[in-house]
Formats: sequence, structure tokens, C-alpha cells
Amino acid sequence: MAKKSKNVAAVRQRYDKSKLYSAEEALELVRGMAFAKFDESIDIVFNLGIDARKADQLVRGTVSLPNGTGKDVRVAAFVDGAAIAEAEEAGADVVGGKELAEQIAGGGAIEFDIAIATPSMMPHVGKLGSILGPRGLMPNPKSGTVTQDVGKAIREFKAGRVEYRNDRYGNVHVPIGKVSFELELLQGNLIALADEIIRARPAAAKGRFVRKITVSSTMGPGVNIDPPRLEDALKELR
Repeated sequence: MAKKSKNVAAVRQRYDKSKLYSAEEALELVRGMAFAKFDESIDIVFNLGIDARKADQLVRGTVSLPNGTGKDVRVAAFVDGAAIAEAEEAGADVVGGKELAEQIAGGGAIEFDIAIATPSMMPHVGKLGSILGPRGLMPNPKSGTVTQDVGKAIREFKAGRVEYRNDRYGNVHVPIGKVSFELELLQGNLIALADEIIRARPAAAKGRFVRKITVSSTMGPGVNIDPPRLEDALKELR
């Protein structure tokens, strides 16, 4: 226990909470400051210059992280007809139609992280808005979770496709991997996500779009990334 405390203290001496780091430096610090007994997730938060109250400034979509998130994503598929077999073959954890929607409406357990539905099922799934909406689980065409090609969508989300959306404060919070990931894998995921977020800038947004970027592990402190430096790095890669 004493050795662990010394390790934490030593690493945190290298960490300045007021400093803006490069993406590589920030990720290296976050990994070094993670000393939990479990494999902590690494999350990134983008604070955006948007007015989250206005519909034309919302930021929402999906992005495929090239190295996955390290998490076993549980997918529910609201489907009927031939799409049932397609969803099962693609690896959906929960598969059902109208009866699944009714089960959840009646207080049934929500044992999934992503919900995918065919357009024909949305009249039934739409009634679950008050249940799934607050949990961020409501299928939506903009995020690719309302689709005819349910098999493809299920495989992509299982492989590391993640949904992002701003909260009411203009923050976009997304997991990009685990502490056990090699630094290069985390960097690849961060770059892919940052590039997607910046490309998703609403035309109505004014001023600086990415105001602040913070990366942290589940139990660790947040480390700030310098937005202009990251944006310059992205330009060089394009």
C-alpha cells in the first residue's frame, strides 16, 4: 500500500492541473496516474462553444474508433420479420419486436448499452422515449441506430463504433479505451474522435468551437489538452 501511494505521489508531481498538454503527454500522464485494481476506462470530454438550447447547434453522431473501446458493448435490436435472424447472427445481445418494447414499458430490465431499431419498429420504440431518452439509449437516424441494415450497425457498434452527443452544458463525453491500452492505440482513438467532433461543427456555432479538452481515467484526475495544438496536429494528418 505504501509503495502504491509513493507511485501515485511521484507521478502526480509531474502533473500540473493548470497546464495544457499535448494529446500524447496527457494520455501518458493519465495512464501513469491510474492505480486502481481494475482496468480503468479512459474518457475524454470536449467543451464546445455551442448554445445547447438551440436545435441548430446540437452536436450528435457516431464515430468508429479504430482500436475499439475495450468494453463489451451490449446491443439491443428492436426488429421484426427477417431482421430478427439478421440481428441474432450479427451478435445482438437482446432481440425483440413489439413485445420487447412492451416489456421495457412495463418496467422490464434494460440490459443493453446501445439500442438499434428498424424504421418499422419506431412506432413502438418511440413510446419508450421517457424511459430510454434520459439514459441516452433512444434510437435515432442521425446516430445510425435507426436503420434497415441492422446487421451492419450491430457489428460496427460491437467493434468500437461509439455515439457522441452534447449535454445541456455543451460537453461531449466519450470513452476512448482502457488504461491497459498501448499509448499509440489511445492516440489513434483520440485523433479519430477529435477529427469527427471538429468536422461536426454546426454552421450556427460562433467563435472558438473547441474551448476545452480534458482526458481522465475512471478514478484519476482530469488532464487538460491544448485544443489549438491538437487541431494543428489534425490538419497535418489530413
